[in-house]
Amino acid sequence: MIKNIFVVGSGKGGVGKSTISVNLAIAMAKKKLNIGLLDADIYGPSIPKMLGITSKPEISKNKKILPYDKYDIKSISIANMIPDNSAVIWRGAMASSAIRQLYNDVDWGELDYLIIDLPPGTGDIQLSISQNFSILGAVVVSTPQQISLIDVRKSINMFKKVNVPILGLIQNMSYLELDGKKNYLFGKNGVLDECKNNNLNFLGEVPLIPSVTEACDIGVPIFFNKNCNDAKSFEKISENILESLKRTKTREVKIET
Repeated sequence: MIKNIFVVGSGKGGVGKSTISVNLAIAMAKKKLNIGLLDADIYGPSIPKMLGITSKPEISKNKKILPYDKYDIKSISIANMIPDNSAVIWRGAMASSAIRQLYNDVDWGELDYLIIDLPPGTGDIQLSISQNFSILGAVVVSTPQQISLIDVRKSINMFKKVNVPILGLIQNMSYLELDGKKNYLFGKNGVLDECKNNNLNFLGEVPLIPSVTEACDIGVPIFFNKNCNDAKSFEKISENILESLKRTKTREVKIET
């Protein structure tokens, strides 16, 4: 049984949404919570790579797909089902159906939270999940760059129209620290200002951290890299999300077979 579901979305691609999703899932799991992560980015799934998962999923005796249990979280992705480097060329209805199948046909077990990593934008998959799943709330990820914030506003409006509460916004790639000096490559406080203008929670910021990029490439999250101490941003943001979730009514979701 899945107690709560929330989604992580972004107005556009390339802002680090999936990286945020993976590290938030692990940060929450480290708080002794049972966490699942569903990669709903059908056309550009990347979570298996970030978690170092290369095998195909196993099937249980009751014909359910067994999620991967690695780095303290359970996860599944369409990338686990198709050959490497294969393009998913599906229309919106087929892609949405695949997401529902991943959700329903996976033996998630007992989860405190299922995090759904959405595709970027405001298309069919986002609408289908928002309308057909019992979503507790949405987290929106953006860089502080104005060109990104244009699309963030569209994401905010989409979630409002489908009555999904917005838990808050995360500013990714906030700055690059060199020799103790913060360099704001994409502007400063763009997401914070957006939160103020829309009366939304600012969940926190994540700087540009080379070790995070390296961790994604090798499939070993920074929480499990003994030579890296750059997980503090994700820990703080996960705490803020949990606080925001507490203010939202908890709903239990039973998976139909």
